Amino acid sequence: MTVKALEKMGVPYHVVIEPQERDRYISVIDPSKILVLPFSNLGQGSIPARNWVWEHAISVGAKRHWILDDNIKGFRRFNKNQRIRVADGTIFKCAEDFVDRYENVALSGMQYNLFAMTDVKRKISKPFLLNTRIYSCILIKNDIPYRWRGRYNEDTDLSLRVLKDGWCTILFYAFLCDKAGTMSLKGGNTDELYKGNGRLKMAESLVEQHSDMVKITRRWGRWQHQVNYIFFKKPWRNKLKKKSGIVVSEGIDNYGMVLKEIKE
Repeated sequence: MTVKALEKMGVPYHVVIEPQERDRYISVIDPSKILVLPFSNLGQGSIPARNWVWEHAISVGAKRHWILDDNIKGFRRFNKNQRIRVADGTIFKCAEDFVDRYENVALSGMQYNLFAMTDVKRKISKPFLLNTRIYSCILIKNDIPYRWRGRYNEDTDLSLRVLKDGWCTILFYAFLCDKAGTMSLKGGNTDELYKGNGRLKMAESLVEQHSDMVKITRRWGRWQHQVNYIFFKKPWRNKLKKKSGIVVSEGIDNYGMVLKEIKE
């Protein structure tokens, strides 16, 4: 899904795969866009691949890198109480430029379209939420002293580790990713991590890592972890630090984006 969305929008990307998947992928994707991992079938979920991506991003001289789940159907701009599908990758540029104003944003990303609720009584939507979890569509600062770890809930674990150490996270509401629901597709983590009592194991592993902030609950008919992020909302904690010399121009910069009606 994500590859199709990025292709349609004309956004450059690489898809990272295991060696045994190569022939199937090159039959439908430009081989220049494929990066083949030097390992396969480690049984550790996505952790080894995510860490390989991080090191690859550093090796090409990037200061940050995006890492996206493969089940994102599209991207939207949430503006004036409307969630409008975007036709190109401008919102990625907007997010990158905003984050680059600050020296202490470790992780940022786009909220799920499902969680950005419209409200006819509200004319202005909040552009971002500070110091919370970042999932599925993540922009990572490459030089932070962390890597993905464990086997379950790696997004939540990484978010909590950076927040506990005083870094900031930014979850954009102005820009949304339209992600398919967890466990709604076959393959990947659905087969390797979620089957059987995998949901409970995932919650238990996160409690073991962060017992001070996580508890296990049962919601929507399945086991869930519940994280208390209130601690990071304290006014004396995790404040954004603007880089010196940054000048923000007055007024609204829409980066050339315009609203158009698309007829199929």
